[in-house]
Amino acid sequence: MTRPGSVPLEGQLLERPASPDEQRSAPRFAPAVAPTLKTPSPGAAPVQVLVVDDDAMFREELAELLKGEGHRVHTAPSVQKAVEELEQQDFDVVLTDLKMPRHSGLELLTQVRQRWPRTLVVMITGFATVETAVAAMKAGAFDYVRKPFQIEQVRKVLELAGQELQFQAGGQDAPDIDSLARTWVRKKGLDVLMVTQRTPHPHPGITVFAADLANPSRIREVVDSFVLPREKAAVILERADQLIQGHRRQDIVDFLSDLRGKLEKKGPFVVTFDPKQITVGDLKEVRAAVVAPNTHATLEALANPLRRSVLRRVAQGPCSFTQAMQAVGLDDSPKLSFHLRRLVEEGLLTHQDEEYRITPKGSETAKLLAEIDELSTAFTDGNAVVPARL
Repeated sequence: MTRPGSVPLEGQLLERPASPDEQRSAPRFAPAVAPTLKTPSPGAAPVQVLVVDDDAMFREELAELLKGEGHRVHTAPSVQKAVEELEQQDFDVVLTDLKMPRHSGLELLTQVRQRWPRTLVVMITGFATVETAVAAMKAGAFDYVRKPFQIEQVRKVLELAGQELQFQAGGQDAPDIDSLARTWVRKKGLDVLMVTQRTPHPHPGITVFAADLANPSRIREVVDSFVLPREKAAVILERADQLIQGHRRQDIVDFLSDLRGKLEKKGPFVVTFDPKQITVGDLKEVRAAVVAPNTHATLEALANPLRRSVLRRVAQGPCSFTQAMQAVGLDDSPKLSFHLRRLVEEGLLTHQDEEYRITPKGSETAKLLAEIDELSTAFTDGNAVVPARL
């Protein structure tokens, strides 16, 4: 029996400028709008959408089309009503007109970013206001679509939004944590501490602490005692959602950030969560605390599926702007320019002689994207926040 306060022994179980009138007189949808579909397009996952537009006919037509695509859709005629909807329920995507009376789509974007950071905002804009829409993306909008548009354009944006939400949530599939721990021991020579309420099979090199997740202080003591004396160590902390219950989020974020710091240059820190028991806002903060700052900045630069597609294309060889546009299926130059600039600013690509080339950092990040399901440590420090197997 282990004494209170002692270090657990290996194998033991312890604790989105035309005037408004011009916009309204324009066709609402391009003639090629497909009829309402009964099922979602292949590969598209349904999302919860809030459509915000002061043009009632446009708003309801778009809502009906999206419902026919399989999405769950609510509508609002103004920014004020949109905020009321957001206060009542969670939305994955807000699809909002850029120009509206009284308050604009940009004002709604600001509120969503501050109060509901997990929700993605897509701007609906006229051609003459594309520059403003790009500025909105710089301010945090996920994407924009231009009027008049075909439903296929909106379908594509929502498909990308679904991919991004999945990326933010760490992917759908929960990795086999026990197998991961054994791999670290066997291939990397790490001593592994598992903080869990399960009873894994004993394995040499893996120490299990049967934790009381309501007591972060005790977990900190055990991690300190395990990690500090070792040159190479890894920690797996399961069910961070239970840690957050009953504690201030910032306290848990600080706690996880402290644990990550103790493992710096020693080994990876992996945290699991139950997707049904944690808000995406909480999850985003937890991930920022667990991954190293440079890794977090890279993930932010990759916070759009189009940028990830561009990176993968350039990783195959240098390409021109036109080739990049063809590779990702875009026909919107300002939008692609925005995404390419973000990748260059983060040091993942370079731009010279009218070609985009991958940097060493970009190459390793492309490898990370290819291997993320296996929690690759090719570029990052190996830290990750992933769903738990339940």
